[in-house]
Amino acid sequence: MLSAESFWTSSLRLAPEGGRITRILAAAIAAVEPGTALERFVKRDGEMLTISGRTYDLRLFRRVVLLGLGKASLAMSHALAEILGGRLSSGLVIPKHAPTISQFPLSILQGDHPVPGKGSLEAGQKTVELVSSLGPDDLLFCLISGGGSALVAAPVEGVSLTALRALTSALLACGARVDEINCLRRRLDRVKGGGIVKMANGATIISLILSDVVGSPLEAIASGPTAPDPTRRLNALSILAKYGLEHQIPSSIRHALRSSPETPKAGDPIFEKVQNVIVGSNLLAAQAALTQAEAEGFHPYLLRTDLQGEARQAAYVLATFQRQAWKTGNPVQRPACIVVGGETTVTLRHGSGQALKESGKGGRNTELALASVSELANFPGVMLVTLATDGEDGPTDAAGAVVTGETLSRAAGLGLHPGDFLERNDSYTFFSTLDDLLKSGPTGTNVNDLVFLFIF
Repeated sequence: MLSAESFWTSSLRLAPEGGRITRILAAAIAAVEPGTALERFVKRDGEMLTISGRTYDLRLFRRVVLLGLGKASLAMSHALAEILGGRLSSGLVIPKHAPTISQFPLSILQGDHPVPGKGSLEAGQKTVELVSSLGPDDLLFCLISGGGSALVAAPVEGVSLTALRALTSALLACGARVDEINCLRRRLDRVKGGGIVKMANGATIISLILSDVVGSPLEAIASGPTAPDPTRRLNALSILAKYGLEHQIPSSIRHALRSSPETPKAGDPIFEKVQNVIVGSNLLAAQAALTQAEAEGFHPYLLRTDLQGEARQAAYVLATFQRQAWKTGNPVQRPACIVVGGETTVTLRHGSGQALKESGKGGRNTELALASVSELANFPGVMLVTLATDGEDGPTDAAGAVVTGETLSRAAGLGLHPGDFLERNDSYTFFSTLDDLLKSGPTGTNVNDLVFLFIF
C-alpha cells in the first residue's frame, strides 16, 4: 500500500498543507486497493460462498478456475486465492507488470499496454485455451480491471496483431474515448464483448470487476468479456467515421467490422449463469479522498465523477470553477478540497506514425495540469493536483502533476513557456523540470483519474 510520502513533489514540500494533501491522495488509492475491494464482496463460510447477495455451494462444482485480466489482476487474484484455498483448481493471471520472482501458485503472463503486442497475443491464446476447456459443472472466476482490453488479444479470423496495433494507435492519437475504443475492440476480438461467456461451454461465471470507465458500464470495462454488448455494427463503423479513420486503418479491420457476427445482447440465454459485480470504482476513491480531506481540516466537495473530453478544455473549465470558488466561497468555503473524477482524452498535435514519435511525452493527467498553469497564474492559495489512480499517466512513469498559482512564474524563471509544451504534447518534460511530477510508481489498481482542486 502506498504511503503519503510516495506523492511528494517540489510544490507539495514547500506548501504548509503538503503533508495533509499527500495523505488525501494516499487515502484515495488505499480505498480501491484491489484485494481489499474484492474482500468486501466475497465471503466464505465453510463450503458456502456469498457474493453480493448470491450464494454458491462450492461442493457442486467439478473445478473452480480463476482468470485475472488487467492492471489490478495480481492483487485481486491473491485475495481470491486466499479465500478459496484448496478449492481453487487452477488459474491464469494477465497483469501489466508481472513480478520478477513470484511464489504465486497460478500461471502469470504479462501482456502489453496500451497497445497490444506479442505478449497480449500469447495471453489471448492461453485465455481461449483455458476458458474453452470448461464445462457446465465448472465455476470460473473472472477478475477484471482496467487495461484488460490491450493486455489480452485474441483477434477474430482475418485480423492480425499488426492490424489491431494500427487501429489502437490511431484511436489513441485522435483522442477517441475509451468507451469508443472498446466498442470497436468488442467486434474484433474473440474474448471481448461477451466472448468469454460464449466459449465457456455453459460454465458458471462470476466476474468481480474493478471499474476504470466513467459510469462503470459493464461492456466497456476491459471491453466486457463477460457482459452483453449493447452496441451494434453500425455504432462501430460510425466511430471510424467520426474520427475520419475509415481509410487510415487496415482493410482487414474494415472487413471484419462489416462481416463479423453480432455480439451477444442482453437477454441472451448464455448470460443466465453469469454474475457481474462491480467491486471498486472512481466514486469509491473520490469518497475516500473527501473523508480524509475532512479529517485533515478541509471542507470537502464532490464536483463530479463523469469528467470527459479534451484534457486542455477540461483544464479551462476546472480552473475557472476553482477561481470562482476562491473568490466567492461558493459552493464551498475555504479551506476546501474539491474532487473531480473521470477520464479525459488527448488529441496529439503531430498525428501518428513517425510524427507521433517526434512529439512530446505525457499523458492526459499531466496535459490537464499543464493547460491549467496559465489559468491559475498568480492566484494565491490554490493548488490543482491530477492523479491517475494506476500510477501511470499514459506511456509515462508519472501519475500526474501539481500546479499552484506560482507555477507559471517558476517556469518563466527557467525559460519554460507552457504554451510551447502544450503545442507538442510535452507536459511530462515541463513538470519534470519543475520537479512537480507525481511519481508514486504503479499502484496495482485502476479506477480512472482524479483531479483535486485545493483552496486555502
